[in-house]
Amino acid sequence: MTDATAASHPVVRLVEVREEPLDVAEVTAALGHDAGGAVDLFLGTVRDHDDDRGVTHLDYSAHPSAAEAMREVAAEVAEEYDVLAVAAVHRVGRLAIGDVAVITAVVTAHRAEAFVAGKALIDRLKERTPIWKHQVFADGDEEWVNTP
Repeated sequence: MTDATAASHPVVRLVEVREEPLDVAEVTAALGHDAGGAVDLFLGTVRDHDDDRGVTHLDYSAHPSAAEAMREVAAEVAEEYDVLAVAAVHRVGRLAIGDVAVITAVVTAHRAEAFVAGKALIDRLKERTPIWKHQVFADGDEEWVNTP
Protein backbone atom coordinates (compact mmCIF):
# COMPACT_ATOMS: atom_id res chain seq x y z
CA MET A 1 0.00 0.00 0.00
CA THR A 2 1.43 3.40 -0.94
CA ASP A 3 1.63 6.38 1.42
CA ALA A 4 -1.03 8.18 -0.65
CA THR A 5 -3.43 5.23 -0.33
CA ALA A 6 -2.92 5.10 3.44
CA ALA A 7 -3.47 8.84 3.77
CA SER A 8 -6.70 8.82 1.76
CA HIS A 9 -8.32 5.53 2.80
CA PRO A 10 -12.03 6.37 3.35
CA VAL A 11 -12.37 4.14 6.42
CA VAL A 12 -9.42 5.77 8.22
CA ARG A 13 -11.06 8.74 9.92
CA LEU A 14 -8.53 10.16 12.38
CA VAL A 15 -4.81 9.44 12.79
CA GLU A 16 -2.54 11.89 14.59
CA VAL A 17 0.46 12.30 16.85
CA ARG A 18 0.06 15.32 19.14
CA GLU A 19 1.33 17.00 22.28
CA GLU A 20 -2.11 18.01 23.55
CA PRO A 21 -4.16 15.75 25.84
CA LEU A 22 -6.16 13.14 23.95
CA ASP A 23 -9.95 13.28 23.90
CA VAL A 24 -12.06 10.11 23.76
CA ALA A 25 -15.10 12.11 22.62
CA GLU A 26 -13.17 13.47 19.63
CA VAL A 27 -12.13 9.97 18.60
CA THR A 28 -15.59 8.45 18.92
CA ALA A 29 -17.15 11.41 17.08
CA ALA A 30 -14.73 10.87 14.18
CA LEU A 31 -15.86 7.24 13.93
CA GLY A 32 -19.59 7.85 13.49
CA HIS A 33 -21.08 5.26 11.15
CA ASP A 34 -24.77 4.32 10.92
CA ALA A 35 -24.05 0.68 10.00
CA GLY A 36 -21.81 0.21 13.03
CA GLY A 37 -23.03 -2.11 15.74
CA ALA A 38 -19.79 -2.31 17.72
CA VAL A 39 -16.99 0.05 18.70
CA ASP A 40 -13.78 -1.37 20.12
CA LEU A 41 -12.04 1.45 21.98
CA PHE A 42 -8.60 1.09 23.57
CA LEU A 43 -7.07 3.63 25.95
CA GLY A 44 -3.42 3.28 26.90
CA THR A 45 -2.80 5.18 30.14
CA VAL A 46 0.27 5.98 32.21
CA ARG A 47 0.42 3.71 35.27
CA ASP A 48 2.25 4.41 38.52
CA HIS A 49 4.46 1.32 38.44
CA ASP A 50 6.36 -1.09 36.23
CA ASP A 51 7.70 -4.42 37.53
CA ASP A 52 7.19 -3.41 41.18
CA ARG A 53 8.99 -0.09 40.71
CA GLY A 54 7.29 3.26 41.17
CA VAL A 55 7.00 5.39 38.02
CA THR A 56 6.83 9.19 38.28
CA HIS A 57 6.12 10.05 34.64
CA LEU A 58 6.77 9.14 31.01
CA ASP A 59 8.24 11.14 28.16
CA TYR A 60 7.22 10.08 24.65
CA SER A 61 9.21 11.10 21.58
CA ALA A 62 8.21 10.52 17.96
CA HIS A 63 10.11 10.36 14.69
CA PRO A 64 8.69 12.76 12.06
CA SER A 65 7.38 9.70 10.16
CA ALA A 66 5.33 8.41 13.12
CA ALA A 67 1.95 9.71 11.94
CA GLU A 68 2.49 8.27 8.46
CA ALA A 69 3.43 4.89 9.97
CA MET A 70 0.24 5.02 12.02
CA ARG A 71 -1.82 5.84 8.90
CA GLU A 72 -0.29 2.89 7.07
CA VAL A 73 -1.18 0.52 9.93
CA ALA A 74 -4.71 1.93 10.16
CA ALA A 75 -5.23 1.50 6.41
CA GLU A 76 -3.81 -2.04 6.58
CA VAL A 77 -6.27 -2.97 9.35
CA ALA A 78 -9.09 -1.40 7.33
CA GLU A 79 -8.15 -3.57 4.35
CA GLU A 80 -7.72 -6.83 6.29
CA TYR A 81 -10.75 -6.67 8.58
CA ASP A 82 -14.40 -5.89 7.98
CA VAL A 83 -14.24 -2.47 9.65
CA LEU A 84 -16.35 0.57 8.88
CA ALA A 85 -14.13 3.18 10.55
CA VAL A 86 -10.69 3.34 12.18
CA ALA A 87 -9.00 5.96 14.37
CA ALA A 88 -5.71 6.19 16.27
CA VAL A 89 -4.10 9.08 18.15
CA HIS A 90 -0.89 9.05 20.19
CA ARG A 91 0.39 11.69 22.54
CA VAL A 92 4.01 12.80 22.81
CA GLY A 93 5.80 14.88 25.42
CA ARG A 94 5.70 14.54 29.20
CA LEU A 95 2.76 12.53 30.53
CA ALA A 96 1.76 12.24 34.18
CA ILE A 97 0.34 9.20 35.94
CA GLY A 98 -3.21 8.64 34.67
CA ASP A 99 -2.75 10.56 31.40
CA VAL A 100 -3.96 8.91 28.21
CA ALA A 101 -1.02 8.11 25.94
CA VAL A 102 -2.83 6.42 23.06
CA ILE A 103 -6.39 5.89 21.84
CA THR A 104 -7.30 3.40 19.14
CA ALA A 105 -10.76 2.54 17.92
CA VAL A 106 -12.55 0.57 15.23
CA VAL A 107 -16.19 0.36 14.22
CA THR A 108 -17.63 -2.88 12.85
CA ALA A 109 -21.07 -4.36 12.38
CA HIS A 110 -20.55 -6.95 15.15
CA ARG A 111 -18.55 -7.17 18.38
CA ALA A 112 -16.38 -10.20 17.54
CA GLU A 113 -14.98 -8.41 14.49
CA ALA A 114 -14.41 -5.26 16.53
CA PHE A 115 -12.37 -7.08 19.17
CA VAL A 116 -10.12 -8.79 16.62
CA ALA A 117 -9.57 -5.68 14.49
CA GLY A 118 -9.03 -3.47 17.55
CA LYS A 119 -6.37 -5.81 18.92
CA ALA A 120 -4.61 -5.93 15.56
CA LEU A 121 -4.64 -2.12 15.38
CA ILE A 122 -3.02 -1.44 18.77
CA ASP A 123 -0.59 -4.36 18.52
CA ARG A 124 0.67 -3.28 15.09
CA LEU A 125 0.90 0.37 16.10
CA LYS A 126 3.08 -0.57 19.08
CA GLU A 127 5.27 -2.79 16.89
CA ARG A 128 5.75 -0.46 13.94
CA THR A 129 5.32 3.17 14.94
CA PRO A 130 8.55 5.04 15.71
CA ILE A 131 7.42 6.44 19.05
CA TRP A 132 9.76 5.96 21.99
CA LYS A 133 8.80 5.82 25.68
CA HIS A 134 11.21 7.15 28.29
CA GLN A 135 10.14 5.88 31.70
CA VAL A 136 11.27 7.70 34.86
CA PHE A 137 11.20 5.83 38.18
CA ALA A 138 10.62 7.14 41.70
CA ASP A 139 14.17 6.09 42.71
CA GLY A 140 15.64 8.37 40.01
CA ASP A 141 16.47 5.55 37.61
CA GLU A 142 15.14 5.69 34.05
CA GLU A 143 14.85 3.53 30.94
CA TRP A 144 13.70 3.58 27.34
CA VAL A 145 11.09 0.92 26.61
CA ASN A 146 8.89 -0.35 23.78
CA THR A 147 11.06 1.08 21.06
CA PRO A 148 10.34 -0.38 17.61
